[in-house]
Amino acid sequence: MDKRQLLAVCGCLILPVLVTGLVQGTEKKKLKNDVCAAGNFQNVCSSANTCGSATSPCRVDIRREGADSATATPEIPSGKSNAPFCVKAGTTIIFTSKSKNTGFVLDFGQSSPFDSGTSIMGGADRPISLTAKKPGCYTYSVGACTAGTIYGMCGEDSAQFVVSPN
Repeated sequence: MDKRQLLAVCGCLILPVLVTGLVQGTEKKKLKNDVCAAGNFQNVCSSANTCGSATSPCRVDIRREGADSATATPEIPSGKSNAPFCVKAGTTIIFTSKSKNTGFVLDFGQSSPFDSGTSIMGGADRPISLTAKKPGCYTYSVGACTAGTIYGMCGEDSAQFVVSPN
């Protein structure tokens, strides 16, 4: 077996471990501002932190930050990395990455605002478009990996958003 074949085999064995670690890492990191723990989480929604509408999608940029963290940032004027944001039920959310060669995994655990109950996997060349249907407050893990890096290839963190009724 030559070096390229050995690297390919190792890569095939390591990638599932990384993805499993990202998916199982849901809620391991403490959130700075846990809006879902508040009884009236919908009170955090305002025009300043609401992303998209029934006619305009909400775009969320997923990035790997530093050696061991990842961020989800809604494209709104006041959008900050991993800060809670709001969407109205029926809004399409487009998860994408503006970072070259970046792939991502989002995991909502047992409770998801989308019809699919599986992890969401996409990347810079594969944006994922989903419609938020179920009102509620959702905490999800954000995992992002950048191909071609040696140290800290993947990062993970937790983020939240609120789906308000129409």
